[in-house]
Amino acid sequence: MSNKGEDIQNFMKSDTVKDFTQDIQQYNLGPLWEAIPEIMNKTPKPHAEAYLWSGELLKKKLMEASEIFTPERGGERRAIYFQNPGLTYRQPWGWASTTQTLYAAVQLLLPGEEAPSHRHTQSALRFISEGSGAYTIVQGERVYMEEGDFLITPKNLWHGHAHDGDEPMIWMDALDIPTIYSIGGTFFEPYEEGLQQPNVPDNFSEKRYQGGMVRPVGDAQYDVAPLANYKWSRTVDAIEGLMNFDPDPYEGFAVEYINPSTGKSANPTMGTRMQYLPQSLSTKAQRHTHSTIVHVHEGEGYSVINSVRFNWKKGDYFVIPNWAWYEHHALQNTYLFSVNDIPIMDRFELERREVFESNDGHQKIETEFKEIR
Repeated sequence: MSNKGEDIQNFMKSDTVKDFTQDIQQYNLGPLWEAIPEIMNKTPKPHAEAYLWSGELLKKKLMEASEIFTPERGGERRAIYFQNPGLTYRQPWGWASTTQTLYAAVQLLLPGEEAPSHRHTQSALRFISEGSGAYTIVQGERVYMEEGDFLITPKNLWHGHAHDGDEPMIWMDALDIPTIYSIGGTFFEPYEEGLQQPNVPDNFSEKRYQGGMVRPVGDAQYDVAPLANYKWSRTVDAIEGLMNFDPDPYEGFAVEYINPSTGKSANPTMGTRMQYLPQSLSTKAQRHTHSTIVHVHEGEGYSVINSVRFNWKKGDYFVIPNWAWYEHHALQNTYLFSVNDIPIMDRFELERREVFESNDGHQKIETEFKEIR
């Protein structure tokens, strides 16, 4: 280090600087000369950590919760969210942060139960992991849900749930709660009459869009995504079409859920994808500004995130923080559903991506994640 550099470093550690820094803080003022190296990093340094939750643990805890909580007894929703261990310092309740910007949870609805309608400024989405017979009612449209379906609930729309079937129903919820909380935009309103009643035919939007990407005339300027439920069978058809070609080296065979009126993401603040990884396929490592929450819908394998091996199987969930190197390895034919915050990053023009150049695109595994049991 040059003499000038040493002089600057010694000066910044001097009592003169320390005393003045301490002095201005009593007036609720801050020293940029101290703060800037930590808050304006050369590359992102997320507080969120890579983490994995097993499907067995989640189902066990949901069933235990069902013996304690009912929708009528309080809480409105029997949902257990994924609290990222690196974000527990956020108060209150870690802002329910699964990543820096996103919340995700698993929710259980039992036969005969109703979860009352409400609305809020957070956008929501659901992916059905287990069961059938339940429905969500969004702005008067009753939408029946089946395993593998992806559903959206745009912000400020009334929505509630009920179960007409005969088996437990479990799904993944994802919302932009941490983002909306951090910018002070949270509003919430309960529906006074409990569960909203339908005012259009059941599965109305799904029937209108039976042609897939053939759009009904008049929907060109539809701001809110006009399709409430993206059926599993159509998602599989789309992926099978891709399988006529070589897989993407970083994504495998992957599709994105979009708004059929605009071509943008189905949800304005959250991106959603389904990836198919055939048995023995290994993707190459990459990293990007956006973060991702992954649900293993089918299959078994492992991911390497910043040189740590995360073993996963059907029913598991895991987090890929922003700017973390990651790659996937399928030990069985695998479907991965994922939620990301690309739309948020795109709005701020912050999205960047890098690929891992060495070792033919694969990281060296240094350790293995051990889940809490």
